[in-house]
Amino acid sequence: MTLIKSISGIRGTIGGKAGEGLSPIDIVKFSCAFAHFLQKRNAWKPGGNPFRMVVGRDGRLSGAMVDDLVKGSLSGMGVEVIETGLSTTPTVEMAVKKHSAQGGIIITASHNPVQWNALKLLNEKGEFIDAAEGAEVIRLSEEMDFPFAEVENLGQVVEDSDTLEYHIQKILDLPLVDAEAIRKAGLKVVLDGINSTGSFAVPALLDRLGVQVQVINSEPLGRFAHNPEPLPAHLTDLSHTVAETHADMGISVDPDVDRLAFVCEDGSMFGEEYTLVAVADYVLAHTKGTAVSNLSSSRALRDVAEAHGCAYFPAAVGEVNVVTKMKEVDAVIGGEGNGGVIYPPLHYGRDALVGIALFLSHFAHKRAEDKAFSMTAFRARFPAYSISKNRVELKPGADVDKVLASLKERYRDEKINEEDGVRIDFEAAKEWVQIRKSNTEPIMRVYAESVDEAAADALGKRLVAEIEALMR
Repeated sequence: MTLIKSISGIRGTIGGKAGEGLSPIDIVKFSCAFAHFLQKRNAWKPGGNPFRMVVGRDGRLSGAMVDDLVKGSLSGMGVEVIETGLSTTPTVEMAVKKHSAQGGIIITASHNPVQWNALKLLNEKGEFIDAAEGAEVIRLSEEMDFPFAEVENLGQVVEDSDTLEYHIQKILDLPLVDAEAIRKAGLKVVLDGINSTGSFAVPALLDRLGVQVQVINSEPLGRFAHNPEPLPAHLTDLSHTVAETHADMGISVDPDVDRLAFVCEDGSMFGEEYTLVAVADYVLAHTKGTAVSNLSSSRALRDVAEAHGCAYFPAAVGEVNVVTKMKEVDAVIGGEGNGGVIYPPLHYGRDALVGIALFLSHFAHKRAEDKAFSMTAFRARFPAYSISKNRVELKPGADVDKVLASLKERYRDEKINEEDGVRIDFEAAKEWVQIRKSNTEPIMRVYAESVDEAAADALGKRLVAEIEALMR
């Protein structure tokens, strides 16, 4: 059993004892503590103006149980709960702004396997709370020293079934989303719905864009057909279906629809790292400004930004860190190399739906210039780098800081960045590797990039072997 309290929210496995997994007791504690945190910040008093929070969930098996506990807890704190039901992370974020709510809770463990669930905590802007705010919520949850609402002041639960339509319409209203060009392109797409909310949210968008879509893993029943992280090894069914049906492309999202990956017409991977790169290429061609991604993302984004005469800035891993840097440098596009696109004119959050709309707009414009234009040709437009994504499982008591210190000393003659774990840049070979503890899983992530797949894999495997040796 695992319970992780981090910048990415409260995340854990379902089952086991309180405090050792995401148990019902933990869910109630953290939900109430977060409501109290927001109420204190807003100086709210029972019997005053309505205090609203939005709640939504992805399709995983434990979702309904956690949803009931969260709604009941918030009601017990005097909160009026706006219930979106089965939804996506970016849709809930948008709903916070739609309802002028004081905050929100998204019930999703994102790309984690089915036994996991989590509470992602949103502020009044529909954005994730920062590390300091998260630490205060955790402190309040441990003390539980706050009053619950009297019976006359219990919060009501109000259903809003139109949040997805609201989200989609806001996307269609964006000037850079060219729905007419997409319709004229006559695209045929295969979607992997991963048995979660993307199975209906993405087709709803594609229908409005005039795209023909075939959905595999289409029932949002929560029993994921494969590991839900949209990595090549998990997308073999999508790849085969795209090639067999002669589709223009395949689309893969994670269970809460904030990550996005594409498959080319021949079944090859477009590369989740290149989702943001392609979208940024389109956005920066029409809107001059800066671009941001995290330190674990491909340098291809920097190359594309500079090709458009724009600046690029790196940020620490974690959506809130990327958003903070984007606001600091007034970025027009940003995100993470895991397929997370953040487009400020819509909202400051990773959003696969807006990523799809912008990506297809770019592709459709190229198809209008050349009717034979394909996804493989699209991918070939961008710098050819390859990232090898590896992990090292952490046993209880593992001393991550000691491992990182040893690596820093071992590679002291190379360029070292300690902003987020340890990133080592091998300038002569045009390679880099980043080693950092995950915010969401009991693992160390080891990402390595080089000019081709073989070199990246070799670098990543070498560092994994060194880390495992240091942990013995």
